[in-house]
Amino acid sequence: MSQSNIRNFVIVAHIDHGKSTLADRMLEKTKTVSPEKMHPQMLDMMDLEQERGITIKLQPVTMTYNGTILNLIDTPGHVDFSYEVSRSLAAVEGAVLVVDATKGIQAQTIANLHYAQKNNLAIIPVINKIDLPNAEIERVRGEIVDLLKIEPNDIILCSAKTGEGVDKILKTIIEKIPLMKGEEASPFEALIFDSVYDAYRGVIAYVRVVDGHIKKGERIKLLATNKISEVLEVGEFKLGYVPKDDLRVGEIGYIVTGEKNIADVKVGDTISAVSPADVSPIAGFKIPKPMVFASLYPSDGNLPHLRSSLEKLKLNDSSLSFIPENSQSFGTGFRCGFLGLLHLEIIKERLEREYNLDLIITQPQVEYRLKQIGATSQYEEPWVSLEIVTPNKYLGPIMELVQGRRAIYKNTKYLSDITILEYDAPLSEIIVDFYDKLKSVSSGYASQNYELIGWREGDLVKLDVLIAGDKIEEFSRIVPRSRAQKEAKNIAIKLKSLIPKQMFEVSIQVAIGGKILARENISAMKKDVTAKLYGGDVTRKNKLLKKQTKGKKKMKMLGRVEIPSNVFVDILKP
Repeated sequence: MSQSNIRNFVIVAHIDHGKSTLADRMLEKTKTVSPEKMHPQMLDMMDLEQERGITIKLQPVTMTYNGTILNLIDTPGHVDFSYEVSRSLAAVEGAVLVVDATKGIQAQTIANLHYAQKNNLAIIPVINKIDLPNAEIERVRGEIVDLLKIEPNDIILCSAKTGEGVDKILKTIIEKIPLMKGEEASPFEALIFDSVYDAYRGVIAYVRVVDGHIKKGERIKLLATNKISEVLEVGEFKLGYVPKDDLRVGEIGYIVTGEKNIADVKVGDTISAVSPADVSPIAGFKIPKPMVFASLYPSDGNLPHLRSSLEKLKLNDSSLSFIPENSQSFGTGFRCGFLGLLHLEIIKERLEREYNLDLIITQPQVEYRLKQIGATSQYEEPWVSLEIVTPNKYLGPIMELVQGRRAIYKNTKYLSDITILEYDAPLSEIIVDFYDKLKSVSSGYASQNYELIGWREGDLVKLDVLIAGDKIEEFSRIVPRSRAQKEAKNIAIKLKSLIPKQMFEVSIQVAIGGKILARENISAMKKDVTAKLYGGDVTRKNKLLKKQTKGKKKMKMLGRVEIPSNVFVDILKP
């Protein structure tokens, strides 16, 4: 296949703007999938994606349209998975930017556009859902014209649901997305933009070939680790792995490396031919910095299984980070870093489903630094650049909401009927419930995006939590001094509602140092699960007792008190 017959692109959009549905229609139009095998969200391969209706993992697929090879990488739309987007953009030359005709431009629309522009990609703007009765095509067209500084006729109108306009998008991809600049005769080089682990074949690298070509049986070198391997198989993505003779310059495909050591194959690394030795690494993408931290512990104490599961999952999600940690309450586990609370939830669910783990997870928190200044100490906290996109009529309530989060106003931009507000804000103020409240005060129309910008000193104090007299470090929290009393009362009341009654009265105290700010008591209760049974078959009693025993596996003794593992996450929920 000639390099001139290849186009590589991504579809990017804010969550729920119809990106996955558009990918489905492309698969139909290119006859990549037969009609009888089609189902919604074809490229969302995980059960979690199908259940939640969101894209979590990038997914490549190779299609053919009018004699041209189209390599699509489908990307997530949620801010917690923006790293998937950035990796995809490094492997392509163009981006289809999808905007919902009923919602208009939102935060991730702008964030993804900025990512694409930084990568010098050709942008093809599309207004989707034009078939809906509440579509505001002219308003949204005006927003895109203002944002991209383009002519109105440059924007394609489509309905991914009905298929209207999809052929025009495919033709425009062929016309406007440039060819990749690579040399067929040069030594082989490829960028690893993703990877997975196969128990039988080792690490499978998802690659974009930048120069040369590679085929089965040839030797390759992983530049970051200097590891040399023999290629077991190469191929393309057709909703699965389809082997082929070779991968050539400009193509997107996979390489079965055979490597069993996961650490030897790094996302963002360059795969090259073994010779010559002067091959330079390809400019890839920055490893993201975690925003939220929580500790994971195996309830059965099987630490090696948890470690190997995290290693395999990190290969597939390189934004996950983890280091060993010891806890007086839980023993040995791992301190893990996540890009947000949704990312944490997804990782936890994947570990439990895909690796059969029963986990205890501690309260998610942002990271703080304790800075010693002479005889006094000062906390530093992470700050972010916060961007909020909203229809003009919600400006007042949104600005009032943000001002209550210790944010610093920076700038306002206007696009047709929407406004972009820019702030600097402490990460801790927006990571937990800010998004839900933003949606509430804007009737669901406003959206946010944020990026880490550094550390700043704050007037912060540490709240300690004592349960039945024992200090439980896993519940400690750092808060602004001005809100310490209110936060302490909220924590005590919330824990009282979440911790089940014990065989004795349990006191909950929240303190700063030795000063108690709030206290609640949980009254004692003795529960007999067989009390309602009067004789009869003993197997009924045994069944209930067995069920109770199974439930207790998800409990953890903290001092003298048994606490369900979900409490550590539920305490953050409104």
